[in-house]
Amino acid sequence: MSLATKLAHERRARLAAERLLQMKQAELSAANHELSLHALALSKRIGETEAEVETVRDENEKVKSDLTLANAKIEVAERRLWHSMQTIRDGFAFFDNQSRLIAANATYLGVFDGLPEVGPGTTYQRILEILTEEKLIDIGAESPKDWQNRMIERWAQPQPDSVVIKFWNGEYFKVIAHRGIGGEVVSLGLNITASVKHEAALEAARERAEAANRAKSAFLANMSHEIRTPMNGIVGMAELLSETPLDDEQRLYLNTIRNSGEALLVIINDVLDYSKIEADKLVLHAEQFDFERCILEVTMLMQPSVRDKGLCLLVDYDLFLPTLFVGDPGRVRQVLTNLVGNAVKFTSNGHVLIRVTGVPNAKSDQCDIHVTIEDTGIGIEAEKIEHIFEEFSQVEDKQNRPFEGTGLGLAITERLIKLMGGSVWVESEPGHGSCFGFRVSLPTAEGPQPAPPNLSDQLRHVIVVEDMAVSRAILSKQLGRLGSRVTVCSTGTEALAAIDNSVDLLLCDHDLPDMDSLELAAELRNRGWDNLPVVVVTTNPGLIHASADRHLLEGVLQKPIPRAELYSCLSALGRSTSAPKALSETPYAEPGRHLPRMRVLAAEDNRTNQLILQKMVKDLNIDLQFAANGIEVLEKHRDFDPDLIFMDISMPKMDGKQATTEIRRREVIAGRHVPIVALTAHAVAGDDKNILSAGLDHYLTKPLQKRKIHKMILDYKPEGAAPILAGTLVDD
Repeated sequence: MSLATKLAHERRARLAAERLLQMKQAELSAANHELSLHALALSKRIGETEAEVETVRDENEKVKSDLTLANAKIEVAERRLWHSMQTIRDGFAFFDNQSRLIAANATYLGVFDGLPEVGPGTTYQRILEILTEEKLIDIGAESPKDWQNRMIERWAQPQPDSVVIKFWNGEYFKVIAHRGIGGEVVSLGLNITASVKHEAALEAARERAEAANRAKSAFLANMSHEIRTPMNGIVGMAELLSETPLDDEQRLYLNTIRNSGEALLVIINDVLDYSKIEADKLVLHAEQFDFERCILEVTMLMQPSVRDKGLCLLVDYDLFLPTLFVGDPGRVRQVLTNLVGNAVKFTSNGHVLIRVTGVPNAKSDQCDIHVTIEDTGIGIEAEKIEHIFEEFSQVEDKQNRPFEGTGLGLAITERLIKLMGGSVWVESEPGHGSCFGFRVSLPTAEGPQPAPPNLSDQLRHVIVVEDMAVSRAILSKQLGRLGSRVTVCSTGTEALAAIDNSVDLLLCDHDLPDMDSLELAAELRNRGWDNLPVVVVTTNPGLIHASADRHLLEGVLQKPIPRAELYSCLSALGRSTSAPKALSETPYAEPGRHLPRMRVLAAEDNRTNQLILQKMVKDLNIDLQFAANGIEVLEKHRDFDPDLIFMDISMPKMDGKQATTEIRRREVIAGRHVPIVALTAHAVAGDDKNILSAGLDHYLTKPLQKRKIHKMILDYKPEGAAPILAGTLVDD
C-alpha cells in the first residue's frame, strides 16, 4: 500500500472518529439538558408538597380552634336553654326510651316539692303513683288506679294525646307529650289556668245572656199584645174615619196616622221575629201542608197592594210537581210573604212572578223545591247585593229615598231558610228588576198528590187571550203540558180572527187592551159562536159576578189560578161539550128578602174592637152578632148557628182556643164545619202555629184591616145566602 493510500485511510478514519465524537457529545449534552429539566420539575414538586403540608398544618390548627370555639358556644347555648326552661311557668321534662326521667325544669319538679324521690331515673309510672298517693291532683270521682291506667295507656301511644290535669291548688295544666325517633319523650305542661277561668267566666256570661234573652222574649210577647190592642183602635178607627167626608188637610192628617200605625206594626213584627231568631229559640214545627196553598194565601194577602199599584201578581207552579209536603207551613208562608212583599214594594209597574219547580230526590222521599220571585222593579246595584241579607240593610231608589221598613225582613228570611236546611240568593240588574230565589228540600206527604188531567181528547184546541207576555207564556205552557194545542192572542180582536170550528175553549184575561172579557163574549155570541165556552181569568172576580152579562161566561178563575181550580174547570168543560154551562151556573140571585143573610159571629171582649168591626162591615149584607167571652161563643154557636166565626184568642172566662176546641168536638157529631178565623193581638213568632193547632182555619193579627175582614166574609159566603154587596167588597 502506498504512503498516500495509508494517509488517505487514516484521514478518513480520523474524520469518522471526529464525527462519532461529535455525536456522542451531542447525545451527552441532550441527556444533561433532560436531566436538568427533570431535576427542576422534581424540585418544584418538592416545593409544592412542602407548601401543601404547611397549609394542611395551618388548617388543622384552625379546625382545632373552631371546634374549641363551637364547643364553647354549644355549652353557652345549653346553659341559656336550660336557664330559659328553668324560668318559664310551664313544666318541661325529658324521658328516655325506658320512660325514666332524664331531666326536668324547676316548674315540673316544683309540683313534687319536698319529695326527693322524684328526680333523674324516676319512672313515669312512679311519678303517676306519687301524684295520686300524695293527692297532688284532683281526679274527681275517678279512682286512682283507673286514672293511672288511663294515663299509662295514653303514654304508650306512638304520639300521646294531650290531657288536662287539675292540681290541688286549683291550677290547670295541659300536658303535651312528643315521642322522638329513638323512643325518648319530651313532656310539656302548659299552665292554662287563666284560659279555664276565662272560659268559666264566658259560660257564666252566656247563661246570664240566655236568661236575659228569655226575659226579653217574655217581655216582647207581653208588650206585643199590649201594644197591638190600642193600635187596633187607632188603625181601625183611622180606616173607618177615612170613609167619612173629610177635607184635603184632614185626610192628609188621617192618612199620616194610619200609615204611621201600620208602619209601627211592621216594625213590631220584625223585631219580635228577629229577637226570637237571635236567641236561638225559633223552632220549626213539621206537619203536612199544601205548598201551593201557602203561595196562594200569600198572593191573596198581597192583592190589595198589587191592585193599588196596578201590578200583576202571577204564579207559575209546575203542574207535575207535588203540592203536599211535610214542613212548617207558618215559616214557609213567612218566607214567601217577606220575599213577595219585598218584590211588590220595590216594583212600581209591570209584574211580580212566583215560579216554583222541583226535582224528586231519587235517594229519599224528599223533593228539592226551587222557588224564585221575579219582579220588574228598581233592581239592586251590584255593590249592594252582597249586603242585601244583612240586618238593617235597605235598597234605595233613584232619588236616594229609603223605602219604609226595618231592614230586617230579608235577614229573617235568610235565617229561616237556613234553619230549614236550604239556601237563598238574589240576582238583579238596576232598572230591570230583581230575582230572589231559595231552595229547600222537603219530604213529600203520604197519600195521593193532585194529578193533572189529560185534555188531549177533550180540549184539543184552546185560544189564550192575554195582553201580558209573561202571563200568556204561563197559560200556554200549562195547557200545552195538559195535552191541548194552544193559540195565543194579545187582544180580543186577534182572538176573534183566530176562532174557527176547531177551537174548544177561549181562555181570556178580563182586562184586554181593546175590550174586556164580557165584551168579547158578547161579540162571540153576535157572530154565532154560541157554543164556544169562555172562561175568564181576573184578579177581581167580584166585578164579573156583579155584572148583568155574567151569563155569557162558562167560568171565572181568579189570578193567580190555583191548580185545583184550573183542573176542575178544564175537566168539567171537557166533559160538557154539548152543554158547556156546567161551571158558570152558580146562582147569583139579586138581593131579596127570600134569601137568608150570611150569619157572622164575632168573639171580642173589647168594646172598642167590637165597634171597629161593626163599622167595618156596616155596608155588608150580613147578620152580625157579638160574644164577649168563650162561654158566650159556645151558646151563640148553638143558638145562632153562624156561617163564619171571628174568634178573639184572649178572652175572659174561656179563651178562643178553648172555645174552638169545644166547637170542633161538637162538629164531629153534627157533621158541619164552621170556618173560624183568629183575631188576636198576639204576634210573637210561633203564635200562629199554636193558635191554628187548636182547630182554627185562619189567623189574622190586630189591628183589624177592613179588606181582610171583607175577604174572609166573601170567601166563606155559603151557597144560597143573599149577596154581600160585592161592589163594596171590590172597592175596599
